[in-house]
Amino acid sequence: MIKRTLYFGNPAYLSLKMKQMVVRVGGYSEQEAEEMNAVRTVPIEDIGVVVLDNKQITLTQGLMEALLGNNCAVITCDSAHLPVGLFLPLCGNSIQNEKFRSQIDASLPLQKQLWQQTVSAKIANQSAVLDYATNDVHQNMKIWSEEVRSGDVTNLEGRAAAYYWKNIFAAHVDNFVRGREEAEPNNLLNYGYAILRAVIARALVCTGLLPTLGIHHHNRYNAYCLADDIMEPYRPYVDRVVYEIVCSSKDWSLSLENKTKLLSIPVIEVNINGNRSPLMVAATTTAASLAKCFDGEIRKILYPQLL
Repeated sequence: MIKRTLYFGNPAYLSLKMKQMVVRVGGYSEQEAEEMNAVRTVPIEDIGVVVLDNKQITLTQGLMEALLGNNCAVITCDSAHLPVGLFLPLCGNSIQNEKFRSQIDASLPLQKQLWQQTVSAKIANQSAVLDYATNDVHQNMKIWSEEVRSGDVTNLEGRAAAYYWKNIFAAHVDNFVRGREEAEPNNLLNYGYAILRAVIARALVCTGLLPTLGIHHHNRYNAYCLADDIMEPYRPYVDRVVYEIVCSSKDWSLSLENKTKLLSIPVIEVNINGNRSPLMVAATTTAASLAKCFDGEIRKILYPQLL
């Protein structure tokens, strides 16, 4: 079943009743809200991601427990309306301890091979987005995706990224520079990546993996190194959504309209393992295949292919 992504940008009181999230507009008592038809309910089992983007949102402990118990990712935003926090369940799988041990015991050669596959898939998907954005074929990107070596020792990921960001917005943005603190539309990319990161982290936890222990990223201050690794081939899906926003509008701010488009990322249809499925479902497929790689059952991660 496709899980829902819920976004709250206005004051609200969120609580739990009969396994339902109860949403009450902020500023009104329970009786007033019911009289004004300002109360909504959503089954907990239908929710996959919750985004909290207002300082006047109240969330009950009972609701938080139910959300995390249902493997839901809860995202909080800062004053600039950018995601700043992520809540995930501590136990998302019945054999979590076994999965942790397989992950921790993964050999360095295996980690390097998995990173090779990850970078190759990322560059291939970047190539597809670049072809779409420029209406041209970038053969060098396709060649680079096939030449990635174990551990990406020649840093083809960096070479491809430099070429990719130089060209993707070239027709619409003068001298675009990719960076978290750089000018628009970087704000849209940052927001989209934060949503994607939550989806990937949720999938990893549901599969029983430890999102902190990466195969390539090893920043001691990063609690989601593995999520940052596995989301790499998924980033181009965010890039394509942002590219379409840039092409269709001169407003590149984090407006409600633009955030609505970015919040659709979990349900984007992707092609993975010969099947079409929503991105959130594909993320679980990827995480499950990674767990099997750690267990020694298979040797290849299943990543989506952007056509």
